[in-house]
Amino acid sequence: MRTLCASTLIGEFFVIGFAGLVAMKDPDLSMGTVWTVSGIAMFLCLLLCGLVTRPGGIALGWALQAVLIASGFVIPTMFVLGAAFAALWWASVHYGRQIDEAKARFAAQAEASTPDAA
Repeated sequence: MRTLCASTLIGEFFVIGFAGLVAMKDPDLSMGTVWTVSGIAMFLCLLLCGLVTRPGGIALGWALQAVLIASGFVIPTMFVLGAAFAALWWASVHYGRQIDEAKARFAAQAEASTPDAA
């Protein structure tokens, strides 16, 4: 699960950076505000890569997805990109858990079939 979720978060890191470049063109937004908000969101993406397997990591990831979708009120394209990444996040969590369970079953079968060395 960690690999799939981290891959999604790294993709979001870049999308947030590019969204910051787009938001800079809005005359109502200051460059400092845009890069503070974008920088915090980008940092959270990187931080969540390491926290995804810890308690609350998945919930924080969902919160980030909600914020990404809500950023569509500033950059309308982010409604679509945020929804796409929320779908990727769901798939990463869902299929990542299935892969982790399959790996655990495989490891248990391999351990059970290995003769004891003692």
